[in-house]
Amino acid sequence: MRALLLALPLLLANAPDDDPAAAADPTAIPATIRAMLDAAMESGSESDVAVIVKYARTASPATADQVVKIAADWRNERTKKAQAKIRSADFFALVKGHAELGGYVTTGNTENIGITAALELKREALQWRHKLRVQADYQESLGITTRERYLAAYEPNWKFDDRAYLYGAAQYESDRFSGFTDRISLSSGIGYSAIKSPAVKLDLEVGPAFRYTRFINDTAEKNAAARGSIDFGWKITKGISVTQVASAYMQDANSTVSSKSALLTRLIGPLSAQFSYSLQYESTPPLGRKTTDTTSRAALVVDF
Repeated sequence: MRALLLALPLLLANAPDDDPAAAADPTAIPATIRAMLDAAMESGSESDVAVIVKYARTASPATADQVVKIAADWRNERTKKAQAKIRSADFFALVKGHAELGGYVTTGNTENIGITAALELKREALQWRHKLRVQADYQESLGITTRERYLAAYEPNWKFDDRAYLYGAAQYESDRFSGFTDRISLSSGIGYSAIKSPAVKLDLEVGPAFRYTRFINDTAEKNAAARGSIDFGWKITKGISVTQVASAYMQDANSTVSSKSALLTRLIGPLSAQFSYSLQYESTPPLGRKTTDTTSRAALVVDF
């Protein structure tokens, strides 16, 4: 199919003149166009169908409306079937996720080798999307714990538009090497899918937040904050993709910026290799602590 698409402009340029049926009836879709349109729809590729429709408009203007209608009817039928499947599915049938396990090298407050484990789950329905993420980093040096960080985050989204949605976000962190034993962050606001395609996605979120932090010296503080986040994903090829996830909590006291850039390469079946770089910035860390920690990870990832 891809080879045919590359030669499509040349094939369609001569389609009407070479097709006896098209010569006898100008309103009939040329056989070449119809055959390629049928093949594209059979493959299930929306991008291939769009390419056929694009060049059919130029090659056969008289039948362009028919081609557009056939493609539109095909898309509508696919959408109806997909929505019916989602409505009839049980809760866990729509859950997808991945688990990762690997090692890392850190710079900043700690410079050692450790292990990391993470689990991400996502359930996508017609109006609701749920995202859950848990992560644990642990490190020892000569029998002494030098890094111990735990994170759990949950975010429900209510999609009131094809691109816009309302979100809620709850996150728990524990990282005594960054100066706090417990930190709870709550937020709600609006999100927007600025780019939404099979290959590229970009979600933006912004809203008010509330944070409670208990420090290692047993003091605690409560602060109002503003939260913003970016979730970017790009499938470069069928087996290679890159992601960039970042969030920021801005407040009068300690502000936080976290970021994770990752390259994912498919190995075999559901198994992939992931190389990532994470950054954690605390604007006013405890005395003796650095503002920025970076973490480079290499991990094996299993999708399910």
